[in-house]
Amino acid sequence: MFAVLYRFKLAPDTEPAFREAWRAATHAIRERYGTSGSRLHRADDGELVAYAVWPDRATWEKAQTLPSASPESGAAMRACMVGPVTATPLEVLDDLLVVGAVAR
Repeated sequence: MFAVLYRFKLAPDTEPAFREAWRAATHAIRERYGTSGSRLHRADDGELVAYAVWPDRATWEKAQTLPSASPESGAAMRACMVGPVTATPLEVLDDLLVVGAVAR
């Protein structure tokens, strides 16, 4: 498993449009590349942060060289952004995340 952390700085009043485009892009990427999907968060500084899980680094790297899984969604996301998206590749060392469960 391989993960990537993405940070997005948005123009004022564009969050709803960005989130709609992000969801469509995430669905398309998941279908095309077999990813485990992504989660979108809001950081304390107001930027949006997405954590995406890929099968492995090679799959992610190959996807970077191919045409977009959803050009329309990508364009809609970029139209909402101020500056470029930043991507931080992350090697998963220990995975203790349980989806849908509450830790006690």
